Amino acid sequence: MDSRHSPADPTAEMISTKIVVAGGFGAGKTTLVGTVSEIPPVHTEALMTQASESVDDLVDTPAKSTTTVAMDFGKITIDAGMMLYLFGTPGQARFWFMWDDLVRGALGAVILADTRRLADCFPVIDYFELHCNLPFVVAVNRFHGLATHTVDEVREALSLGPEVPVLSCDARERGPSTDVLTALVRHVLHGQQAGRTQPRHAVSG
Repeated sequence: MDSRHSPADPTAEMISTKIVVAGGFGAGKTTLVGTVSEIPPVHTEALMTQASESVDDLVDTPAKSTTTVAMDFGKITIDAGMMLYLFGTPGQARFWFMWDDLVRGALGAVILADTRRLADCFPVIDYFELHCNLPFVVAVNRFHGLATHTVDEVREALSLGPEVPVLSCDARERGPSTDVLTALVRHVLHGQQAGRTQPRHAVSG
């Protein structure tokens, strides 16, 4: 992490760090990054074509006409001493080869969960737990304000222990989305203070 000086306090040290926003196809990653970013967000979206109809499941997202093919980028200052650079991952499995580059040097990850397609979260959770050993929080995106499942039900469905924060948000609302990012930073700092450096599951083989 590098350091910068806050314009509000020239003597204060500004810490900047990288956060990954991940999740399944259509979970709201691009929306969340755009909602909280203090700068015009950078998106790498492409129009979906008939060629992708047999690959991308649009049953729960019939109005979706574009998809992220590389990453989303934005930044947000969460307090006087910390700035977060946000990198949103592409959701489709065929673009997952980019994830290793996107997560390099990241402090942690936000996994957005769509309760209509919770199964999409399992490979994402496995990636951060087993492949990266990167701390994460799960944010249940309440599309259109709908709360079809409680946070506890989502935790149980995803087999997450009590040490993993599971929160509720609407990716279109700045306040709740910012709270998710703040919760991730607190989770990472708590883990560092507690000396927790191992994933909950060991990789077999």
